[in-house]
Amino acid sequence: MKKLLLKILFIICPVILFAQGSYYDVVIVGGTPGGIMSAIAASREGKSVVILERSEHIGGLPANGLGATDIATRGATTGLFREFVNHILDYYITKYGKDSEQVKMCSDGYHFEPHVAAQVFDEMLAPEKKNVTVLTMRQFDAEAKNVIMEGSQIKTLKIYNRETKKQELYSGKVFIDATYEGDLGAAAGVPFSVGRESKEEYNEIGAGRLYKLWLGPELEGTTNEGDGNIQAYNYRLCLTNDPANRILPEKPKKYNRKEYLSLVDDVYTGTFAGVEMLDVTPEMQEANRKHIENGGITQIPGDPWGIAKITNMVDLPNRKTDANNQHLALISTDLPEENWEWPTADWKWRDRFAQRLKEYTLGLLWFAQNDEALPEAFKANVREWGLAKDEYTDNANFPRQVYVREGRRLHGEHFFTANDAYPVAQGQRPPLYESSITASHYALDSHAVHKREKGKIALDGFFNYQASVYTVPFGVILPKKVDNLLIPVPASATHVGFSTLRMEPCWMALGQAAGVAAALSIDQNKSVKELDVEDVQSVLMREKATLIYFKDVTIDSPDFEMVQYMGLKGYINGWNADLDKPVDNRTAEQWSAKSGIAIDKFEGKTRGEVLRAVYTLIK
Repeated sequence: MKKLLLKILFIICPVILFAQGSYYDVVIVGGTPGGIMSAIAASREGKSVVILERSEHIGGLPANGLGATDIATRGATTGLFREFVNHILDYYITKYGKDSEQVKMCSDGYHFEPHVAAQVFDEMLAPEKKNVTVLTMRQFDAEAKNVIMEGSQIKTLKIYNRETKKQELYSGKVFIDATYEGDLGAAAGVPFSVGRESKEEYNEIGAGRLYKLWLGPELEGTTNEGDGNIQAYNYRLCLTNDPANRILPEKPKKYNRKEYLSLVDDVYTGTFAGVEMLDVTPEMQEANRKHIENGGITQIPGDPWGIAKITNMVDLPNRKTDANNQHLALISTDLPEENWEWPTADWKWRDRFAQRLKEYTLGLLWFAQNDEALPEAFKANVREWGLAKDEYTDNANFPRQVYVREGRRLHGEHFFTANDAYPVAQGQRPPLYESSITASHYALDSHAVHKREKGKIALDGFFNYQASVYTVPFGVILPKKVDNLLIPVPASATHVGFSTLRMEPCWMALGQAAGVAAALSIDQNKSVKELDVEDVQSVLMREKATLIYFKDVTIDSPDFEMVQYMGLKGYINGWNADLDKPVDNRTAEQWSAKSGIAIDKFEGKTRGEVLRAVYTLIK
């Protein structure tokens, strides 16, 4: 009876929770980099924050093998992401010396070992310990019963403590969904999408069913029809060829040799999914087979060999690599189709798939190193590589977290599409959003949706289209139907649009913006949707976040904030601000009309002088 009474009180009166220490200004579900940056940003604005992470470790994918930062233009995304990069660089300089090989291999802080990323996240959170509480082994199950709502606002979350096996309640003023899956938003009633939109819906490049060779043309079978299927997941492996730190994988208990047999013929014939295959003839493939049977290696142009045939590796410090799925392969570490249920599945199903994916991945490595059907020269190359002994020491040296490239995409005030990342004309910017909360840049990039199909030389859904540095509008993280929730990770976008937003630098930047917005919402007693975006932008610029990218004005420039503001207002249209150049007549007339300042005041001035004057008057 007493337990029942307490349960009723918890439901009808969440204020009881305050005294129990489970009330925070900002409640964040998901210890991903986006969630961590949300916490830091809100903390710097004086807010109490809790991060609720399901696993034993925070840090998401950068702490689980994604050590080669996915950003095409360095400097396009800054703020807390840039602080993270600087911490990485400082770590390697301090430990190994500025002229060390490790510093060189860290690529100015953009390439790092998994345990270093984990350490850096802890270092960045350390100064915020008075405001930020990090709780691990806290599971949120995406069910409506676990979200206590009052109208369009979340009041309390029910969280399962995986250690005590008991339920806990957390109340707050603003909530942030930083999960890769969009679990919180979905449970709170935010509409969402899973799968691929058709080309008809948004006229996007790469939309729907698509067969395309890497860097090549679209192929027969492409219909651009939408479906409910999602791109493949994998593990980002940390491999090394250092014998002193290398552990060769063992054959997993659930090993199915048949899954990997197609690799044998691919190796001998030099079959791969690159554009070069258009020029490969059957005669070339037969000659390649004979050459390999005689102890040689592949002679097919562009065909990866050995470990590169099954993983795409980027070098990290200390002879390690970030080993991803090989985009040129028809069989690699991705496991398409079997992950389709993940976005909306419960954690019991997700845990089963994570184990299945682990066994599949280890099985692939073991097969490539040992199977009798493969050529010895190929196996010898693969055997040079193994799991890094000093990574994930509590998890048998295997990554702890699945690379969830795309889960639910929650619907927000702005739906980001491929067209938001493409130039409006050659050499120009993509559409400019005055409400931008970050600039970012990576290709539109999706992995396969289906496994290899008979008669197809490419995997359905695999694409990579180059984009330009773009702006991300505030509405991408403002969900529909809920007024005190922000969604920096399961952001509002189409499948193709999300394929560029989903990179960790962008997620960190969106997380920072979410933390700032949460703090301002509390300070101004407004819902997150009622905020003036200029207030959010002002804090972000103060924290050196780039909202619009210019090639010639960095975050260290004294004109940084001015150029950011004036750029978003449409005063500077090109990729360069050209502050030292004189103002031409056409620009003077445009700025005069836009600002209402008399044109004669522009005469004989540089662009920088005029912009500073106008900025002072209109700001």
